[in-house]
Amino acid sequence: MILAGKLMALIFLIAALALLTGFLSGLLGIGGGIIMAPLLLFIPPVMGFETLPMQLVAGLTVVQGLLAAVAGAFVHFRLLTVSMRLCKIMGPVIFIAALLGGAGAKWVANEILLIVFSMLAAIAAFLLFTRRVAEEEYPDVKQVVINPGRAILTAVAVGGLGGLVGQGGSFLLIPLMIYYVRIPTRIAIGSNLVIVIFSTVAGIIGKSATGQIDWTLAAPIILTVIPGTLLGSALGHRVQVLLLRRILAILIAVAACRMWWTLLVT
Repeated sequence: MILAGKLMALIFLIAALALLTGFLSGLLGIGGGIIMAPLLLFIPPVMGFETLPMQLVAGLTVVQGLLAAVAGAFVHFRLLTVSMRLCKIMGPVIFIAALLGGAGAKWVANEILLIVFSMLAAIAAFLLFTRRVAEEEYPDVKQVVINPGRAILTAVAVGGLGGLVGQGGSFLLIPLMIYYVRIPTRIAIGSNLVIVIFSTVAGIIGKSATGQIDWTLAAPIILTVIPGTLLGSALGHRVQVLLLRRILAILIAVAACRMWWTLLVT
């Protein structure tokens, strides 16, 4: 009975974290794994639960990432901030790369996953903080110029590494789309949500096939992440582009620092 009660308490905690993460995912146009993973790693121990293994956290975050991406993409389609040409180029490539990364994660140690995760987060935050681009506040998606070679290379790198750590890869994909592929921020955010649907589906396939997803703990995520994402997406379109980039950079930097602290003290 005590164990059942503790499980229910953990489920309610995960539901609350998923609701918060869903809102931030919608606001910033990301799958949310970069936010959800640190919360799942560090909040449960503070609340008296055992620390969740990184493999379990990776499995839960990929479920959260898929649902947030689908809900956010729905809103951005209506806002005309999705480049389907870019999605057609990057989507299939990132799917294959993420499928391979997700399946291979089972044989990688927790410490290695944390190192990869924190390094990617630090790189993404650095790009968002230090690089500025001149762009329209509300660009026309039909006028976006795409470099297919850079788009494919970005999809391969982000898909493989994102699959390894159980992320759709939005936290790295958006900065690379803005600064390397040269996509306007709002179009990068909207298109990113469609693209990471491919990578998160691949991640779920790979992790489900290798038993890395606890569906009991995933259930509260399924129930709460979509409402939070829809609310955040509606609000995000009213926020200035520069502020969106700064908020995203701060969240990613905090997550990266927390991961590095864990690696250094354990």
